[in-house]
Amino acid sequence: MSRKTAIPGKSESHLVVFQEKAIRRTWHNEEWWFAVVDVVSVLTDSVNPGDYIKKMRLRDNELSQGWGQIVTPLRIETEGGIQRVNCANTEGLFRIIQSISSPRAEPFKRWLAQVGYERVKEIENPELASARARELYQAKGYPQAWIEKRLRSIPCVAS
Repeated sequence: MSRKTAIPGKSESHLVVFQEKAIRRTWHNEEWWFAVVDVVSVLTDSVNPGDYIKKMRLRDNELSQGWGQIVTPLRIETEGGIQRVNCANTEGLFRIIQSISSPRAEPFKRWLAQVGYERVKEIENPELASARARELYQAKGYPQAWIEKRLRSIPCVAS
Protein backbone atom coordinates (compact mmCIF):
# COMPACT_ATOMS: atom_id res chain seq x y z
CA MET A 1 0.00 0.00 0.00
CA SER A 2 1.41 3.36 -0.94
CA ARG A 3 1.67 6.25 1.44
CA LYS A 4 0.16 9.63 0.63
CA THR A 5 2.55 12.49 0.99
CA ALA A 6 1.24 15.99 1.22
CA ILE A 7 2.83 18.72 -0.83
CA PRO A 8 3.92 21.60 1.39
CA GLY A 9 1.36 24.39 1.20
CA LYS A 10 -1.17 22.33 -0.76
CA SER A 11 -4.02 20.11 0.34
CA GLU A 12 -4.04 16.50 -0.81
CA SER A 13 -7.11 16.81 -3.02
CA HIS A 14 -7.75 19.61 -5.48
CA LEU A 15 -10.01 20.36 -8.38
CA VAL A 16 -8.47 21.32 -11.67
CA VAL A 17 -10.72 23.37 -13.89
CA PHE A 18 -10.47 22.72 -17.61
CA GLN A 19 -12.84 24.43 -20.02
CA GLU A 20 -15.06 25.33 -17.06
CA LYS A 21 -15.38 21.67 -15.98
CA ALA A 22 -13.90 20.26 -12.79
CA ILE A 23 -11.38 17.44 -12.88
CA ARG A 24 -10.78 15.87 -9.49
CA ARG A 25 -7.25 14.92 -8.55
CA THR A 26 -5.35 13.54 -5.59
CA TRP A 27 -1.70 13.32 -4.57
CA HIS A 28 -0.53 9.68 -4.61
CA ASN A 29 2.93 8.11 -4.89
CA GLU A 30 4.59 11.53 -5.14
CA GLU A 31 2.54 12.66 -8.16
CA TRP A 32 -0.91 13.90 -9.12
CA TRP A 33 -3.52 11.32 -10.11
CA PHE A 34 -6.66 12.46 -11.93
CA ALA A 35 -10.18 11.02 -11.97
CA VAL A 36 -10.41 9.24 -15.34
CA VAL A 37 -14.17 9.73 -15.59
CA ASP A 38 -13.74 13.52 -15.24
CA VAL A 39 -11.11 13.69 -17.98
CA VAL A 40 -13.21 11.55 -20.32
CA SER A 41 -16.24 13.72 -19.58
CA VAL A 42 -14.35 16.90 -20.48
CA LEU A 43 -12.83 15.49 -23.67
CA THR A 44 -15.96 13.80 -25.01
CA ASP A 45 -18.97 15.76 -23.72
CA SER A 46 -20.50 12.31 -23.10
CA VAL A 47 -23.65 12.29 -21.00
CA ASN A 48 -22.42 8.99 -19.51
CA PRO A 49 -18.61 8.97 -19.37
CA GLY A 50 -18.61 5.60 -17.57
CA ASP A 51 -20.28 3.98 -20.58
CA TYR A 52 -17.88 5.82 -22.89
CA ILE A 53 -14.94 4.31 -20.97
CA LYS A 54 -16.41 0.79 -21.26
CA LYS A 55 -16.91 1.19 -25.03
CA MET A 56 -13.44 2.72 -25.42
CA ARG A 57 -11.89 -0.29 -23.69
CA LEU A 58 -13.85 -2.64 -25.96
CA ARG A 59 -12.49 -0.79 -29.03
CA ASP A 60 -8.89 -0.72 -27.75
CA ASN A 61 -7.86 -4.21 -26.67
CA GLU A 62 -4.36 -3.11 -25.65
CA LEU A 63 -5.75 -0.39 -23.37
CA SER A 64 -8.19 -2.86 -21.86
CA GLN A 65 -5.45 -5.43 -21.19
CA GLY A 66 -3.24 -2.83 -19.49
CA TRP A 67 -6.06 -1.06 -17.64
CA GLY A 68 -4.97 -2.38 -14.23
CA GLN A 69 -1.49 -0.93 -14.70
CA ILE A 70 -2.78 2.41 -15.99
CA VAL A 71 -5.69 3.04 -13.62
CA THR A 72 -5.76 2.79 -9.81
CA PRO A 73 -8.86 3.23 -7.62
CA LEU A 74 -8.06 6.06 -5.18
CA ARG A 75 -10.08 7.80 -2.51
CA ILE A 76 -11.52 11.06 -3.84
CA GLU A 77 -14.27 13.39 -2.68
CA THR A 78 -17.52 12.77 -4.58
CA GLU A 79 -21.06 14.06 -4.21
CA GLY A 80 -21.75 11.02 -2.01
CA GLY A 81 -18.69 11.56 0.19
CA ILE A 82 -15.21 10.12 -0.12
CA GLN A 83 -15.22 7.11 -2.44
CA ARG A 84 -12.79 5.10 -4.53
CA VAL A 85 -12.62 6.47 -8.06
CA ASN A 86 -10.50 5.17 -10.95
CA CYS A 87 -7.56 7.54 -11.31
CA ALA A 88 -4.53 7.74 -13.58
CA ASN A 89 -1.29 9.68 -13.43
CA THR A 90 -0.23 11.95 -16.27
CA GLU A 91 1.40 9.15 -18.27
CA GLY A 92 -1.69 6.97 -17.89
CA LEU A 93 -3.97 9.82 -18.92
CA PHE A 94 -1.94 10.38 -22.07
CA ARG A 95 -2.42 6.71 -22.95
CA ILE A 96 -6.17 6.94 -22.30
CA ILE A 97 -6.46 10.14 -24.35
CA GLN A 98 -4.89 8.31 -27.31
CA SER A 99 -7.95 6.03 -27.33
CA ILE A 100 -10.58 8.77 -27.15
CA SER A 101 -12.20 9.21 -30.55
CA SER A 102 -13.57 12.69 -30.08
CA PRO A 103 -12.76 15.97 -31.81
CA ARG A 104 -12.19 17.52 -28.38
CA ALA A 105 -9.29 15.11 -27.76
CA GLU A 106 -7.53 15.96 -31.04
CA PRO A 107 -5.64 19.03 -29.74
CA PHE A 108 -4.13 16.86 -26.99
CA LYS A 109 -3.20 14.15 -29.48
CA ARG A 110 -1.52 16.71 -31.76
CA TRP A 111 0.32 18.20 -28.78
CA LEU A 112 1.54 14.73 -27.70
CA ALA A 113 2.74 14.03 -31.23
CA GLN A 114 4.58 17.38 -31.32
CA VAL A 115 6.27 16.77 -27.96
CA GLY A 116 7.27 13.27 -29.08
CA TYR A 117 8.71 14.64 -32.29
CA GLU A 118 10.67 17.30 -30.39
CA ARG A 119 12.16 14.70 -28.02
CA VAL A 120 13.25 12.50 -30.94
CA LYS A 121 14.96 15.55 -32.47
CA GLU A 122 16.66 16.22 -29.11
CA ILE A 123 18.02 12.67 -29.09
CA GLU A 124 19.48 13.31 -32.54
CA ASN A 125 20.82 16.74 -31.50
CA PRO A 126 21.35 17.19 -27.71
CA GLU A 127 21.95 20.94 -28.17
CA LEU A 128 18.20 21.28 -28.78
CA ALA A 129 17.53 19.86 -25.29
CA SER A 130 19.98 22.34 -23.80
CA ALA A 131 18.28 25.23 -25.60
CA ARG A 132 14.86 24.04 -24.41
CA ALA A 133 16.10 23.84 -20.80
CA ARG A 134 17.51 27.37 -21.07
CA GLU A 135 14.18 28.70 -22.39
CA LEU A 136 12.23 26.98 -19.61
CA TYR A 137 14.49 28.39 -16.88
CA GLN A 138 14.20 31.87 -18.42
CA ALA A 139 10.41 31.59 -18.59
CA LYS A 140 10.37 30.65 -14.91
CA GLY A 141 12.35 33.79 -14.11
CA TYR A 142 15.66 32.30 -13.04
CA PRO A 143 18.64 34.69 -13.25
CA GLN A 144 20.87 34.26 -16.32
CA ALA A 145 23.94 33.53 -14.17
CA TRP A 146 22.08 30.75 -12.34
CA ILE A 147 20.89 29.25 -15.63
CA GLU A 148 24.40 29.17 -17.09
CA LYS A 149 25.81 27.63 -13.91
CA ARG A 150 23.02 25.04 -13.84
CA LEU A 151 23.45 24.07 -17.48
CA ARG A 152 27.21 23.75 -17.10
CA SER A 153 26.76 21.42 -14.12
CA ILE A 154 24.66 18.92 -16.09
CA PRO A 155 27.03 16.10 -17.06
CA CYS A 156 27.44 15.42 -20.76
CA VAL A 157 27.09 11.85 -21.96
CA ALA A 158 29.60 10.79 -24.60
CA SER A 159 28.16 8.96 -27.57
